[in-house]
Amino acid sequence: MTDDIQARTNILEMRSITKTFPGVKALQNVTVDVKRGEVHAICGENGAGKSTLMKVLSGVYPHGTYDGDIVFEGETVEFRDIRDSEAKGIVIIHQELALSPFLSIAENIFLNNEQKGALGLIDWNKTNHEAAKLLARVGLRENPTAKIMDIGVGKQQLVEIAKALSKRVKLLILDEPTAALNDEDSDHLLDLILHLKEQGITSIIISHKLNEIKKVADTVTVIRDGKTIETIAKTDVTEERIIKDMVGRDLEHRYPDHTPHIGEEILRVEDWTAHHPQDSTRVMVDAVNLNVRRGEIVGIAGLMGAGRTEFAMSLFGRTYGTKISGRVFIDGKEVKTRTVSEAIQNGLAYATEDRKTYGLNLIDDIKRNISMAALDKLERFGIVDDGKEFQVANEYRKSMNIKAPSVLSKTGKLSGGNQQKVVLSKWIYSDPDVLILDEPTRGIDVGAKYEIYSIINKLAAAGKGIIVISSELPELLGICDRIYALSEGRITGELPIEDASPEALLKLMTMEKPR
Repeated sequence: MTDDIQARTNILEMRSITKTFPGVKALQNVTVDVKRGEVHAICGENGAGKSTLMKVLSGVYPHGTYDGDIVFEGETVEFRDIRDSEAKGIVIIHQELALSPFLSIAENIFLNNEQKGALGLIDWNKTNHEAAKLLARVGLRENPTAKIMDIGVGKQQLVEIAKALSKRVKLLILDEPTAALNDEDSDHLLDLILHLKEQGITSIIISHKLNEIKKVADTVTVIRDGKTIETIAKTDVTEERIIKDMVGRDLEHRYPDHTPHIGEEILRVEDWTAHHPQDSTRVMVDAVNLNVRRGEIVGIAGLMGAGRTEFAMSLFGRTYGTKISGRVFIDGKEVKTRTVSEAIQNGLAYATEDRKTYGLNLIDDIKRNISMAALDKLERFGIVDDGKEFQVANEYRKSMNIKAPSVLSKTGKLSGGNQQKVVLSKWIYSDPDVLILDEPTRGIDVGAKYEIYSIINKLAAAGKGIIVISSELPELLGICDRIYALSEGRITGELPIEDASPEALLKLMTMEKPR
C-alpha cells in the first residue's frame, strides 16, 4: 500500500453507536470516521454526547453497554475497559486530569506501566531517563522528579500527553484540552497537537472553541442531541456553519438585544485594597474605585493576573487576601462585607469562576445547590421545609431551562452550561442587589452562552446591578453598558460601551503602574 493510499484510509470507524442511560438516550446512531494521521474535531453543545461517545470508544463504557460497532485499524474491536483500548494504542485524556499530585512527573507518566529492572523492581534511573525523553517530545523542561502539585495546569496537561506517548499511542483523544488553560498554554498545546500529527499520531479533539478548531482540525464532526449532524472538511469550515449545526438554528447575533434601563447608583466601592494572602507585602488590589447603577451591566476587563478575581473575592466576604481596606456602599449606605453571610445579607452575590470547586456541591442534587445560599427563606420553626425547597428548585429548573430529569439529579452529572445555570439560580434566589459574575460563560458552548446572556439581561431589566468579569473582550463588548479596565490591581480607565473597542481596552489593560 503506498503512503498516499495509507494516508487516506480510516484508522477509526464508529458505526451506528447508540448509548442509553435510564430515561435518556445519550447517543442515537452516531457515525464517525477518522482518517489516519489527521486531527479530527468533534464539537457540539454541552450535553450533546461528545464525551459519552469518547468514553464508548475508550472502553470506559465497555462493549455490551452500547449498540453499534467500533472498527480500529480495520479490525472490529470490543473493549472491556480502558486497558483494552490502551493496549491497541487508543489513549484518552479527560477534561479532569488523572494525575496524582503527590507523585513525581516520572511516577505519573509510568503509573501502571512501571519501568522494571532486575528482580522485577522499579529501575528509577531508567524511569527518570525515559520520562525526560518523553518530556522533551512535548516541550517540557521540568525535572522528572518534580511533584505534579508543583507545576501549573498547562504543564500538567503536557505531562498527560507525555504519559500517552509512553503507551505508544496511535490515536490520542483530548477532551476539552484547553478548558482550564490560559491563552499562552492553549497555543502551546495546540502547536503540540500539530507537531504530533507530523509524527504520524492521529488525534481527536473535543472542543467548542471554534477558533481552536479552525487552527488545528483537518475534519470536523458536529453532534447535536446525541446525533451526528454532519462532517465538514477543513476547507468548508466556517464558524457560522458550525454554530448552526450545533444549536440547530442560525445565530445571526451572538448576543441578545439589550435595551439599558439604568437607574440610580446601587453600588459604590471606594479605595478597595487587598494584599496577597501569603505575602502581605504584595498589593494585589490597589485602591480600586468603581460604581454600578441599577439595571446596569458593568464589565471588568484585564489580562491574566490583573487582579479581577482577587478584587471580587476580597469584596465578597473577604474570601481572598489580607490587610483588606476600603469602603462599600449599597444604595448610598455604607455596609460591611467582612464575611460571606454578611455580604449576602447586605445584598451582594458572587458567582465564582471555578464553579466545580467553589460554586457547587457536585455530589449533591440540584435542589440543595439552588437553596444553599438562602436557606433562611425556607425555614419553618428552624427546619428547612423540604416541600417548599423542592418547589422553588423546580421553578428554577423550568425558568432557567436546566436540562435534567429532576431537581433530585446530581449536579456533577450535568453539562457545564447547566451547572452554570444552577449557580445562577442559587444566587438569584438569594435576591441580591448586586450580582458579580466571574467568567460566567467559561467552558460552555455558544448556545448555552446565549441563554446565560439572556438571563443577565433579565436580571438587569429587573433593576439588579451586574458586574461581569470576563477574559473574552467580544463578550464584554457584546453585553455590557460600561467597562472598567484593570491592570496590576489598579483601575486604569473606564469606557462607556459606545466608546469601547478591543484596541482601546487592550491599551488600558496593558498600562503599567508608575514605578
